[in-house]
Amino acid sequence: MSTDPTGRALTLLSLLQTHRFWPCAELARRLGVTERTVRRDVDRLRGLGYPVAAASGRYGGYRLESGAHLPPLVVDDDEAVALAVGLGCAAVAAVDGMEETSLRALTKVESLLPHRLRRRVAALRCSVTPVPSPTDQDLVDPGSLSVLAAACRDHELVRFPYRAGDGSHARRLVEPHRLVAADRRWYLVAWDLDRDHWRTFRLDRLARPQATGGRFAPREIHRGGAAELVADAIGAVPRERVATVVLDAGLDDLSEVLRWVDHRVVETAAGAVVVQVRGEDVGRLALTIARLALSVPVRVVEPDDVVRAVERLAAHLLPGTGPERDGLAVAAREPEVEGGGCRRSAR
Repeated sequence: MSTDPTGRALTLLSLLQTHRFWPCAELARRLGVTERTVRRDVDRLRGLGYPVAAASGRYGGYRLESGAHLPPLVVDDDEAVALAVGLGCAAVAAVDGMEETSLRALTKVESLLPHRLRRRVAALRCSVTPVPSPTDQDLVDPGSLSVLAAACRDHELVRFPYRAGDGSHARRLVEPHRLVAADRRWYLVAWDLDRDHWRTFRLDRLARPQATGGRFAPREIHRGGAAELVADAIGAVPRERVATVVLDAGLDDLSEVLRWVDHRVVETAAGAVVVQVRGEDVGRLALTIARLALSVPVRVVEPDDVVRAVERLAAHLLPGTGPERDGLAVAAREPEVEGGGCRRSAR
């Protein structure tokens, strides 16, 4: 049981400042005291001017109400460090005007920290090197950020002019879903009503977003959510070349082999799989096929330029234990693919 009323009161205040209802039994467990002691501590906080509200019933408890004359906030050691580190990160955020404001707030917070916490914050700041700030044209207007955040929260349609990557301009009407920060930039994930599809919009390329007042029912985003959609969008590299290959293995044995390859399974047979692999150019396709050949025998079916590239690669690979040239492990046989009662060559 805690015997320090002042320390216990500060801990209680820190819990109540999360603005959730705390059952009396839960507060007693956290503080290591009886429920009667919790009620006395709550009365003590009220006497100091903290507006602690109480609610009875099954889902009742105590909570700290918001108010214009709320006394100063109280944070514990870990919260103080997190606050200082968060402000330091905000100081290099790609939001126009945020750097100066965050640095002013960080200076105030650090001046209030005890010496032991200032040392922890200083150690973190000295050990972390931020990426240089983006150029002025990449900065996001904080007003636009606020409008879009509110629209995401309230499920309200938003309209804005947008400059695409090719320089073209258009006005867009969207259902905003989520804001995502990635690679020093801000993105809006939204359902584009004009294109009837999920889209990602860079916030530094849109201007003066306006909430229309129209509401919408939130849609369920596919796969890994907004963050994965943005990751796919900013990490996507055009892979316009396609090659068809035959892998001498069963499909169940190829899950790890194909895991990091951009591919599509075309047909399967006993002990063989026909796969289309994609790449940026012929050279990268040849290297991808060579990587596959490290695990399973591979034969390239088409196109001819990729076949020739793999042949040249195989001819240039020299084994480390002999003078003769030994190529990639390319299967000589053509597996027969069965389907619908027909047997045909994969070629």
